[in-house]
Amino acid sequence: MAENVRGTVLVTLSDRDDAEELAEQLVEQGYEPCLVHRDMLAGEDDAEDADWVIEVHTGPHGGPAVFDEPHLAALAEDYGGFAAAE
Repeated sequence: MAENVRGTVLVTLSDRDDAEELAEQLVEQGYEPCLVHRDMLAGEDDAEDADWVIEVHTGPHGGPAVFDEPHLAALAEDYGGFAAAE
């Protein structure tokens, strides 16, 4: 049933090290899981242009991460990225 729950937030950053650092911070804050992977934007030809995405499913409160989207967006901005609900 958890798979049917919407509320995942995708935090997108351009640097892998930044994405992994932020994912670690999010786990320490109680977010889970914080999966880091590479994602090419539609229409991108060059793998060098691919961004790093942190998938955040659940907030520290136990509910969908979408409830914390403003907080996640502010953290992403600190790293020059952005966050958006899926």
